[in-house]
Amino acid sequence: MRTYQTAQQILDEIDRVLSDVDEAEIDALCGAILEADQIFAYGLGREGLVMRGFAMRLMHLGLDVAVVGDMTAPPIGAGDLFLVSCGPGYLSTVEALVEVARDAGGRVAMVTAQPDAPLPQRANLRIDLPAQTMAEDEQSSSLQAMGSVFEQAMWIFFDALVPRLQDELDQTADDLRRRHTNLE
Repeated sequence: MRTYQTAQQILDEIDRVLSDVDEAEIDALCGAILEADQIFAYGLGREGLVMRGFAMRLMHLGLDVAVVGDMTAPPIGAGDLFLVSCGPGYLSTVEALVEVARDAGGRVAMVTAQPDAPLPQRANLRIDLPAQTMAEDEQSSSLQAMGSVFEQAMWIFFDALVPRLQDELDQTADDLRRRHTNLE
């Protein structure tokens, strides 16, 4: 198979996932992000890379954001949002951090491909991305390995939120650029 054809199949998979995301869930997530005093982003593995990328864009938008696990992350509390990815519906680390965030009074927003699993049900709000993850990759029709479709859909989903949040916050491209690091 030619690389271009494979890339087209991958793009088609991502398109199918994103076309099934509930607009009410998107509205709720954007509202929670805009209302939060602080936002804490977390994910594991490749999902974690996506969460770090989105945290960077939230910082560019002028929001108070931290990546959980970084030594500069402050404590979470009431008025804060814990934005966490848990594609397969259960990861013990995510479960522990959800409980810490909830016990401290924070809200939990979870991105998942397994919305009916017990852990996502404990989130205050969910974004359901109906994509293959490692939880069901053995019986999948995807040509990609493990959770690639979920991770790619997450990246595009979050990048699609940035212009909406940018408009809501009345931020220009120059505003975002001014907040980009100069230590590179």
